[in-house]
Amino acid sequence: MTTMLVLPLAPLQAKEAPPLAEDPVLEKQVNAIASELRCLVCQNQTIADSHAELAVDLKNQVRDMVHEGKTQKEIVDYMVHRYGDFVLYRPPVKPTTYLLWSGPFLLLLVGIGVLMFNLKKRRQAAMDDSPLSADESERLAQLLHAGTDKKNAS
Repeated sequence: MTTMLVLPLAPLQAKEAPPLAEDPVLEKQVNAIASELRCLVCQNQTIADSHAELAVDLKNQVRDMVHEGKTQKEIVDYMVHRYGDFVLYRPPVKPTTYLLWSGPFLLLLVGIGVLMFNLKKRRQAAMDDSPLSADESERLAQLLHAGTDKKNAS
């Protein structure tokens, strides 16, 4: 009985996807270049990993340029000229990208500074031994007296 249910599904078995280029060497080169370029839609994936429409278009452009005989440097330079350093998955360290590279560390330092300031402020507030004002003393006495009355009533 089970065989009869599974038998019609036999033609639906998964098959390996055919490479987009007939030449596996060319496809390997395309993937190497595509893994160095950032998907401008996803921003945390390379165009080799992304399935976004723009990433597929960029990868096809890379494939066409490789097919035309352009070098990896020429292709990467073209993409950088067109989209800026942001298209590089690992942007170079240069004056225009210093903030990009140092930003996370600066944010960490600012966060630590704010934490230290707040801890110091909290510690000073806890150590403050100033006497209670007249209103605070009266309120404290009322609370203590009310607590004593409840205790004696039970």
